[in-house]
Amino acid sequence: MKLPGHDAMARNADEQLITSRVKLPRRVVERPLRQVSKRLLMALMVLLITVLLVWSDRHGYHDNADDSVDFLDCIYYATVTLSTTGYGDIVPYSDAARLTNVLLVTPLRVLFLIILVGTTLEVLTERTREEWRLNRWRSTLRDHTVIVGFGTKGRSAMMTLCATGLRKDQIVVVDPSSKVIEAANAEGFVGVVGDATRSDVLIRAELQKARQIIVAPQRDDTAVLVTLTARQLNRGAKIVAAVREEENAPLLRQSGADAVITSSGAAGRLLGLSVLSPSAGTVLEDLIQQGSGLDLIERPVIKAEVGRDVRETDDLVVSVLRGHRLIGYDDPAASPLQLTDRLITIVRSQNDQTPGGRE
Repeated sequence: MKLPGHDAMARNADEQLITSRVKLPRRVVERPLRQVSKRLLMALMVLLITVLLVWSDRHGYHDNADDSVDFLDCIYYATVTLSTTGYGDIVPYSDAARLTNVLLVTPLRVLFLIILVGTTLEVLTERTREEWRLNRWRSTLRDHTVIVGFGTKGRSAMMTLCATGLRKDQIVVVDPSSKVIEAANAEGFVGVVGDATRSDVLIRAELQKARQIIVAPQRDDTAVLVTLTARQLNRGAKIVAAVREEENAPLLRQSGADAVITSSGAAGRLLGLSVLSPSAGTVLEDLIQQGSGLDLIERPVIKAEVGRDVRETDDLVVSVLRGHRLIGYDDPAASPLQLTDRLITIVRSQNDQTPGGRE
């Protein structure tokens, strides 16, 4: 298979390296521009109050230039005083003016500095806090799930995983679009902005420590390159990839994918089944939609089931996974069940339990 677009990705390698970064989900806060604007207005209000205080007691001040203090002189004096410049050309000489400076102007000067310096300190504090959160996240993340591509396929896979009980902090989304990652952050997921065909981007997602990887980009050639890179970084993770064309599925398996889903083929087969039997199509769609109705799950054999026939289990068993071999329920080799077997079963969703359902 020819890989179109690879040259374009290579040309953008340096740009992707610069822009790729980890974004942790956080609470929605006020926009920085609005915060700065509010602080600026507060500083101007403090300046205006100081000017009015000086103007109200202007006769208690002395100007070395012309011995009179007008409104412009009051603005000038308030500005140099609040900024702690203090040239000394305009000074308070009456007791009332000096008392006003001690009790009112000096606190306003401190408040003015707090407003201006506080903006810088808040930025520095925010950066330190984000760096600390990022380091803590890296040190505690283990056996997580990496989803490459947060389009329709990636989002649907995420919803299925969350419906089975996977926590949001155990999912990391990788996508080249910053807007997509911002949307993932808003939903509570950690996101990495960058080209997933680059190993440094996948390393930022801690893919080398992941348990399972879902590859669902928009293009089949991208899926192949991502799968190759992911398998090189993590030999033991389970990799599930999606492709559009059936002919590209073998190439993905050769690249290291444990399972390959053909999106167009799967949709076409579901359409065909729905034409032949709409009810069967509805049941099949219900099975692959976790969290409601019937769920198709994989579970280990419990001790009470060891040595029993497949049909004697409480759940409806579809297949038995023995080692790397998948055995149908009607195959004589499936029974008796062994302790190391895993069962593919159909059960009632935990969110849709009925009085007659299995708790």
